[in-house]
Amino acid sequence: MSKDEVKGKLKKDEGKIRVDAGKVTSNTGEVIKGEAEKVKGKIQEDVGKAKRKLTKTKTSYSTFQIST
Repeated sequence: MSKDEVKGKLKKDEGKIRVDAGKVTSNTGEVIKGEAEKVKGKIQEDVGKAKRKLTKTKTSYSTFQIST
């Protein structure tokens, strides 16, 4: 798991907490900020996954080229 994936998961969790806190306090603004934070976290997590997959593919391709 990459650093971006971990940071993204943490950001999503922070967003969930913020949403819950906003719901408990009936603070719509806090709910919206929490939802936005969850989306940012999801994007960061997806970027991390993509980077990891590209690096893995690049490594596999390099190894393939060397062996042929």
